[in-house]
Amino acid sequence: MYRRENSRFWQCATYLSGRNYRQSTKETNIAYAREFARDWYLDRVAEDRLRRHGVLPTAPNSMVVIPERIAPRRSGEKTFREAAAAFEKEYAAMTLGERNAQYVASKGRVIRLYLNPFFGDLPISEVSAGRIQDYRLQRVTPPEEPQRVRFVSDGRERIGKAKAWKRPSRQTLHNEMVCLRQILKSANRKGWISALPDMSNPYRASGKISHRAWFSPEEYKRLYEATRERAKNPKKERWREECEQFHDFVLFMVNTGLRPDEAQRLEFRDVSIVEDGERRLTSPWR
Repeated sequence: MYRRENSRFWQCATYLSGRNYRQSTKETNIAYAREFARDWYLDRVAEDRLRRHGVLPTAPNSMVVIPERIAPRRSGEKTFREAAAAFEKEYAAMTLGERNAQYVASKGRVIRLYLNPFFGDLPISEVSAGRIQDYRLQRVTPPEEPQRVRFVSDGRERIGKAKAWKRPSRQTLHNEMVCLRQILKSANRKGWISALPDMSNPYRASGKISHRAWFSPEEYKRLYEATRERAKNPKKERWREECEQFHDFVLFMVNTGLRPDEAQRLEFRDVSIVEDGERRLTSPWR
C-alpha cells in the first residue's frame, strides 16, 4: 500500500504471474484502506488462479478493468450521519431547559468536527469495537500533512496558514466517546442496531482519581487570607473585580462542597432559600 504525493487516497498494488495490478482504495483512513486492499488482493489471486487453469482468458497486454468499490449497505439501513442527526434533534428537544445550553451545543460540535468526518458515511451497524479503536488511534496520531484554516473572502473559499496539531486531552476523548455512545444508544432504541459494541479502551487503566487531595485547615486559612488581601489590594486596579469574584468563589466552594464543574454551571434557578426561624439560609440544591 502507498499514497501518491498529490492524492489523499491510499493505493494498493501487487505483482502476479508477471503482471502488475494497481487500484485506488478511495479511502483516506488507512484502516479502511487495509480492509479494501485485503479483499482486492484476494480477488486478484482468485482471478489469477482461474486464468492459469484456463477458466478465464489470458490477455497479458490488455488492461484489467476493476469495478469501483461500493460500500456494502443493506436496503433501508441508516448511516452513522443519519443516526447522529436524529440523536442531535432528539437530544436538543428532550433536554430543553434541563441541561446547560453550552453543554447541549457541544454535542453538535463534537458530531460535526470529529465523529461525522470519520464515521459519517459508514452504515450504523458497522460501527464496531474495531472501528471505534481506529477512531481513537486516528485522534491521537499526528496527521502527515498539517491541516490548514479555510475561510471565505470575497465570495471565494481560501486556504490560510497551517494549524499546529495538538494531541487531545483525556477528557476531550472521553467526551467524544460519551457522545458516540449516546448516538449508538439512540440508534438501538430506534431498532437500527441490535446491540452496542464494546467501547472500552483495551490498553488503558481507569484514570479515575479515587482520593482527591484536600486542604488542611491551616492551608485553607492561608488561601482565603491571601485571596482576601488580593481582593482588597489588587496588583492593578482593573483587576479588582476579578480578584473579588475569585475570593467569593473560594469561600462559596468550601462552604457548599460543590464540585468545580457543578459550581461553574450553577444558575439562579438552582438556588433555593430556606427559612430557618429568624435566619434565611440559601442552598444550592433544590
